[in-house]
Amino acid sequence: MAMERAQRFVDALAKLEEGGELEPLVSLFSDDAQVSNAASQRMFSGREGARQFWKEYKGTLARVKSTFRNMIESADRVALEWETQGTAHNGSAVSYEGVSILEWDGDRIRRFFAYFDPGLLGREMAYGTAQRSEPPATTPA
Repeated sequence: MAMERAQRFVDALAKLEEGGELEPLVSLFSDDAQVSNAASQRMFSGREGARQFWKEYKGTLARVKSTFRNMIESADRVALEWETQGTAHNGSAVSYEGVSILEWDGDRIRRFFAYFDPGLLGREMAYGTAQRSEPPATTPA
């Protein structure tokens, strides 16, 4: 299967975003993995670092859902173009997009880095300025 590793990551991320299941995603990372993104000041190392990174990711938003436009897999590299929508803990709608690069060592991820505009995400979380986000859910009267 040409896209097997890309799909394994996407499926594990969906389990985290939808149900809070952290371990399916963490189990994809190697013991010496390097994990980070454009908003982070640090590189998270190893499987424990991956666990902390993804726990913080999930904790950043009250609700989160990623969709993938493009998944490109070649040799030991995967590129994922995505859009993430959600709701910040203050109720602000969030919608941001970017690209994640995954480097694999066999069946484990040795490096993960996500590229996106952290300033845009911060403004959306603080001020609710997302243009593509769905309106907050309302309850029937």
